[in-house]
Formats: sequence, C-alpha cells, structure tokens
Amino acid sequence: MSFRAAFSQSQILRSRLGKMASQFSKADMGAGLSLAELPKSNVFTSKLPPDPAFDTPEASHKAQRERLYPRTVKGAAFTFVRPETTEDPELLGVSPRAMKDLGLKPGEENTAQFKAVVAGNEFYWDEENGGVYPWAQCYGVVLAFRHEGTEAEHQQRAISLFESTNPSTNVRYEVQLKGAGRTPYSRFADGKAVLRSSIHVVAISNTCIFGTFDLPHSRGDRNMVRKLATYVAEDVFNGWESLPGAVSVGKDQQADSVEDPPRGLLGDKIQDHHGVEENRFARLYREIARRNAKTVAAWQAYGFMNGVLNTDNTSVYGLSLDYGPFAFMDNFDPQYTPNHDDHMLRYSYKNQPSVIWWNLVRLGECLGELIGAGPQVDDENFVKQGVTEDAAPALIKRAETIIERTGDEYRTVFLNQYKCLMSKRLGLRTQKESDFQELYSELLDTLEALELDFNHFFRRLSSVPIVDLETEAGRKDIAHIFFHIEGHGGIGYTEDSARERIAKWLDRWRQRVLEDWGTEADADIKRQEAMKKVNPKFVPRGWILEEVIERVERRGDRDILGRVMNMALNPFNEEWGLNREEEERFCGDVPRFQRAMMCSCSS
Repeated sequence: MSFRAAFSQSQILRSRLGKMASQFSKADMGAGLSLAELPKSNVFTSKLPPDPAFDTPEASHKAQRERLYPRTVKGAAFTFVRPETTEDPELLGVSPRAMKDLGLKPGEENTAQFKAVVAGNEFYWDEENGGVYPWAQCYGVVLAFRHEGTEAEHQQRAISLFESTNPSTNVRYEVQLKGAGRTPYSRFADGKAVLRSSIHVVAISNTCIFGTFDLPHSRGDRNMVRKLATYVAEDVFNGWESLPGAVSVGKDQQADSVEDPPRGLLGDKIQDHHGVEENRFARLYREIARRNAKTVAAWQAYGFMNGVLNTDNTSVYGLSLDYGPFAFMDNFDPQYTPNHDDHMLRYSYKNQPSVIWWNLVRLGECLGELIGAGPQVDDENFVKQGVTEDAAPALIKRAETIIERTGDEYRTVFLNQYKCLMSKRLGLRTQKESDFQELYSELLDTLEALELDFNHFFRRLSSVPIVDLETEAGRKDIAHIFFHIEGHGGIGYTEDSARERIAKWLDRWRQRVLEDWGTEADADIKRQEAMKKVNPKFVPRGWILEEVIERVERRGDRDILGRVMNMALNPFNEEWGLNREEEERFCGDVPRFQRAMMCSCSS
C-alpha cells in the first residue's frame, strides 16, 4: 500500500513570539518602516546564559576577532560575536515577502544602511548607547538512526543580528546572517558561504532547533535544559497556557480527535493524558510533536524532501529549515532522497515521518527528567539536585509512557493533516474512509508505476473538466496530459495500458467530485478554481536551481534571481508577466536527464 510513502517552506525566521507593544501609528505600520525604525529586541540573549569567556557585549567587542574562533563552550546558550566585515559587498536579491513580514517599507533594500547591515558591516549596538549585540548560538547534533550525541559543535555559520516584532502583525522574527564568519561553533573552514550555497540553501534561525537541547543534555547540564525548555514555552510559544491540554480518550483507545485539543490551561496544573500525569513540560513536548507532525504531513502531501533531517535541522516550532540538499519530487518515487551522501536512504521521502519522530524521541530523552518528574518538577530538592535513586524508576516509567503516548498523538495528527491536504489537492470538500485507499494510495501507486511527475499531476488535474470524464473513451483521451513529453515510463506498460490505468483512477475521482460538488452549472468551475489555489504551477525544482546558480555564477545574470524568486513567492499564478517563455519552461516538463537530482550538504 502506498501509505508507506506517506508514513514509514522559508523566509527569514517566522517565530510567533512576544507581545511587544507598538509605538507606531497605524499609518506608519501600513506604509512600512525603515530598518532604523524597526523595533529591535534580544529576548534570547537576555533570558539565557552567555559564553562565560565573553559574558557581555563589551567583553566580546573588545576582544580580537580571532579569540572568537572555534573552541569548546560550556554552560552557555550563545556567544556574543560580531559578523566579519565584507569589502565592497554586492546585494544580489531581496525577498519582498520577507521585507513585508518584517514590516519594512518598499525600497528600504536600496538604502546604504540596509546593504551595510545585511553584509555584516553594521549592527545595532555601540559602547555608548548599547543596543542589541549580535550572537551565535551553541548547539549540537544527533544523527538520525545513531544513538550518540556529539561534543563537537556543529558547523555553524549563522550569526543573529537582532529580533524584531512587526508592529502591524505583532509577529516577532529573528534577523540572521548565514556565512558571516567564524564563531566558537564553526567546526571547520572560514564560516563563510559561497555563492552557490547562498542561492541553494535557505536558512532560518537556530534558536529553536532540537540540537539546542542535545548538547547540554549530552553534558548532563540539567539547569540549561530547563532554562531552554522554559524559554521555548514562554518566549517562542505564547506562554504555558497556550499549550495543549489533556485529550479526552480512554487509556486503551487510539486518539482520533486530537487535531485541536483544549488549551488555556494554567502552566502549573497537572493534567491527565491517557491515564498518566502530565506537567507543563510534558505538554510542551506534546505541542512540539504536534507541530512537527503537521509539518511533515505537508512535506508528504507536496512531495518535499529536506535531505538532512538530523536533530539540528528539526525545529521545536515545527518549521522547515536549513535546506541544503533539499528537493521537490519530480517523478514520484518514495525511495528518492536528494542527498547523494545518503546511501542508506534514511532521509528519503518515505522515511521522513519516521525520521522526524526519531528526532522527537531524542528530544523526549533530553526533556525526560522534566517530563517524568510529574508534580514534583518544581520541588526545590528536585530542581537543585535532580531525581533521587529511589524515585528514578517511577520517573523513567512516566517519561517513557508520555513519550510513547505522544507517539500515538503524533501519528494521529500526521494522518489527519495528510488526509486533509490530499483531499484539498484532489478538489474534495469532504473526506471518506475509502478515499485513503481508493484515491490517495492508488494514485501514488499509479504515479510510481508509470513514472509520472508528482506535482504536475495535481496541477493538470485541476484544469480537467468533469464533463470530459463521463465516458471511458474520454478518460483515456485525457490521460495523456499527465505523461512526459517522451511519453510514460514504467516497466511492462504500453501506451494503451498506461492510459487505461489512469482512466480507472479518473473514474473513481470523478464520482467523488460529483458527490462533493454536485452537478450545478458553475460547480465544476468552482472546483477547478479551488484546486488551482492549492496546487502550485511553479515548484522550485533542482534543475531550475542548478540553472539559476550557473547563470548567476558564470554568466553574471543577476536578474534571474528576482524572476525566480517572484515565481516561488507566487507559485499558484498562471503567469508572472516577466518572461513568458522562461516561465513556461520552468513550469513545464522536467528535462529527462535532470529529474531526481542529488547534491551534497554543502551545495
């Protein structure tokens, strides 16, 4: 069954934090702000412990840059460190969506200050007036399917400049430079990013990755783990009261209605989840699991692969992040991995839900003492000294039970979200139990057997009129639109048998669409419009990124970046009005020998 393929998107940091009050009028907010006017904060560095060797911005600023190079840092969440300056920087491209999210006014990217800040030549701190001093975060990594952490801090090329809350949306972001020079956590090389990887890699902040917990946990730093968990609940999420409450199901029942559990519970209350006492840290763990379940469901529904799903590339916020060898599916192949170093296929499409859960178990181990403590989590002796030998068995049992039950919840949330997204992609307004096997699984099996393009199938299906599928002859005639230019693939299929298999699936789909939409005159037009809003025409595939990189690096074609960025930010458009021939080529058939491309982590 093809469900084995389902269970076996990024701008600067999107982090719904804080409640910073705006000092600007609505008129100011609508027009956007300059970079200087943008409200700036440093909640992360104000609430968590710094590198003891440079415990203040002043200490770091006075130090020679070389003293901030790689070394072991303990008892700290970050190090104050300024970016390395850049001579004669060139600004290649700016995302208008990111500018809007931050609350910056149009055209601000053309100012000298903007260019100086994003080049790492200026930041918002000085010895006389203070401000926000840049920092690099300390974290480790646990590799998937290996059970040991690492004391060697991961290659870290990111330096955070400041946090900023958009005054009109009250959403807080972290503005970060990647490739801004060496930090104590840069394991090798010079901490810089070459042009190729800058185009190919999309990164967000490391503030909330699982790897943030891995390093202190591996060192037995209980106090740091607790501080980090508290920071995530209070400052990354919207407070302890926003976390999920108990799910009302019996101890032996599968949780099948956990999509939106009750919230608004006080942080210090103990809740009963499946017969096990939960404290606020257990509810924090469940919230993180739920968020990641929804994210990986979206990956599976849209054929996206991260390529390197270690714990340092998994977010407590449930964000996709740090894309190195990432890819969107071309021909549907559940075994496909875009990482050419992944010989065991551990990060393949079909394994992503399992790998994310593996990472969540590692996070559960990091939080295990807090989760397992139950109602004793705030007892003075426990906070200072940890669990006693006598209490350890009960604590371990409680933690293991909560992690196991959270696994059930993770799977259920994943399935619910996956079914919801797939139903929308297929233009359905309701869900039936039979849809899973007869539509989702059968479609994936067909795409795999005939070697058909995953995302093209959904977009082209969006334009198929139901009236054209009333007869078997009509369905067979339509089937060819899903083939590649050179025809279908797959072993053992003729042109006619391939059309016949697609036609059978189209008949089942037609019946479900009629059930949901009826036969009114404009119903099918509305269905097509709804499908085109969720099935992108443009997908930033590997072959397109390779061409962009080649044109920028070797031909000096800077304009291609803006055009492709515009397409990526508006993927559901029919056209973009910039270069029609290029747009249609990028949205058309993937060149035969450029399908299922692979690259390395540093590409």
